[in-house]
Amino acid sequence: MHNIHLQTSSPSTRPGVWLGLWILGLFWIASPYTSDAYATGTSQAEHVVLIVLEGLGNQVIQSNPDSLLAKLAKEGAASWSARSVSPPLTVPAMASLLTGLPIEKHRVTPDWQRYDFARSFLRSPTIFDYMDLAAGKDSAVFFMDERLYQLSRPEIYVDSQICGIAKPNCTPQTVAAYIEDYLHKVTSEGGFGFRLFAIPDLLLVHLPTPAQAGMKFGWDSPAYRQALQSVNEAVAKIIQVYKDHGVLHKTMFLITGLNSPPTLSSGDTNHTDSQAARKLPLSPAIPWIAWGANVKPGYRITQPVSLLDTGATILYALGLETHTEWDSKPITEIFQTVPQKQTTENERFFQ
Repeated sequence: MHNIHLQTSSPSTRPGVWLGLWILGLFWIASPYTSDAYATGTSQAEHVVLIVLEGLGNQVIQSNPDSLLAKLAKEGAASWSARSVSPPLTVPAMASLLTGLPIEKHRVTPDWQRYDFARSFLRSPTIFDYMDLAAGKDSAVFFMDERLYQLSRPEIYVDSQICGIAKPNCTPQTVAAYIEDYLHKVTSEGGFGFRLFAIPDLLLVHLPTPAQAGMKFGWDSPAYRQALQSVNEAVAKIIQVYKDHGVLHKTMFLITGLNSPPTLSSGDTNHTDSQAARKLPLSPAIPWIAWGANVKPGYRITQPVSLLDTGATILYALGLETHTEWDSKPITEIFQTVPQKQTTENERFFQ
């Protein structure tokens, strides 16, 4: 049983953190959402929620111990040395997360950062395809970037919604509200036009607002602090929605990122909201946090973790197995018990 009580207090300082990022701790207050308890146990996860962040790195989370993300990391399993692909650009990095492949294999190059209708869709199989193939499992995707449309092909086992940069009213809270409405509808009779008719086995949420704010306004700007708060609130809301549907105890949450704020050298005197700092490349260092059903409490991951490993870990958590040549490997050490294997029994046709 994990108890998460969200309240505001002053964060502790940590050496080696940018002055600007340390200051953020004074402003990144805890989420207004509260809950008496979020129950987790050793039973196998039946649902996975994958929350993908941008521009929110390890230093920011660790410097704000009263934030929800820090609490989830403390009470679940976490790695503070995970790595994204290089360069950690939005579209190629998301493609690697979904396919379990490096950029040179899935071939979603930095050119895909600019949307082009002529490219059609990502051709490599994705985690959504593997889940359906392994056991008929369904997915729902909520992207906050129109460019990611090309990474999720229209399939009968995937529901997807996109609100992006072109829509000023698209915020993490908006996406959390979409998810609340979506889960209400798919669990209601008729499904309201969606492909799925139950809580999806995998729900992916993309929250890039911190990166967008940091690159545009500066990494210790009020806009960046507000983006952090917005993410904090959205994650809390999603957890609460799963609790309201009575499935939180059998849901595993994975929280990771595509990139993090740029890293300044210790001798660099540039202020983090300067024009020069905003133009620095994003860092491939990312958080990787697991919390919820069947996840070891208070555990620090010892093995190397890559963004590519996220997909295989999701399959492993749900007891799914596929025969693929992807470069993704499950982070098995985070689980309290070995998940029971599931199958469609299609293997019988090949014996």
